[in-house]
Amino acid sequence: MTADIIDGKAFAANLRAKVAAMVPAFREKAGRAPGLAVVLVGEDPASQVYVRNKHKTTVEAGMESFEHRLPADTTQDALTALVEQLNADPAVDGILVQLPLPKQIDESAVLATIDPDKDVDGFHVVNVGRLSTGMHGYVPCTPLGCVMLLKDRLGDLSGKDAVVIGRSNIVGKPMAQLLLAENCTVTVAHSRTAHLPEVVRRADIVVAAVGRPEMVKADWIKPGATVIDVGINRVPGAEPGKTKLVGDVDFAEAVEVAGAITPVPGGVGPMTIAVLLRNTLVAAHRLADVPYDEKAI
Repeated sequence: MTADIIDGKAFAANLRAKVAAMVPAFREKAGRAPGLAVVLVGEDPASQVYVRNKHKTTVEAGMESFEHRLPADTTQDALTALVEQLNADPAVDGILVQLPLPKQIDESAVLATIDPDKDVDGFHVVNVGRLSTGMHGYVPCTPLGCVMLLKDRLGDLSGKDAVVIGRSNIVGKPMAQLLLAENCTVTVAHSRTAHLPEVVRRADIVVAAVGRPEMVKADWIKPGATVIDVGINRVPGAEPGKTKLVGDVDFAEAVEVAGAITPVPGGVGPMTIAVLLRNTLVAAHRLADVPYDEKAI
């Protein structure tokens, strides 16, 4: 048996198209376009690429993109002042401070400064609490994208046995909360879980987000299970001096056992920016008090 490949790139393109299709109606009712502000501190190469992609896709969706690039020696007070300025700006519906931040800046304090109703990354403690108690809030983009892919593949997730490998605040913990909300039976495992392969092997759904290249092997996977690989790891390639991207799952092995699996690249990765646009559009409707069809996106 060879697994079906879950095409996150195609799903993300479709989601971005849905968002773009809803923007004109919002613009007509609110008198403005939805606005996303992205703050980049320093010159981390990966962050710069990510911010460029966010700007490009935001503009393509018909939204306003506000970029704020600050030098690496920016102080905590200066960054906090900018975030507070964006909180008060009625043209800004979503605020994203690109992580990681330079060492002199307290990331938690900066994230706590963002207005929870503009926290389209879903990292503010208020939105974390909203998620855990079943209230409306903003959910981190990557795990929400994973749930979208799972529901597109499996339909109703109720009753499924799910194992999340990883316990980060950005992916693992919110992923578990989202799966609980879908009525899955959820186990949060990690690198120190005893008998980890046996724990994973009982799952109908496996979400790997542990940050270890190709850690999850084929004999960890229950035949026919759906595997969502969140890992993005750069490892040496076949040619000297070259590198390649791999996930946390040994794809070549697992594809022969799983029922469906996301590739790396082209699986979960494209979903993150698409869901960010979706969250920004939702925030715009809520802040402008413009009704919208939540099921449409």
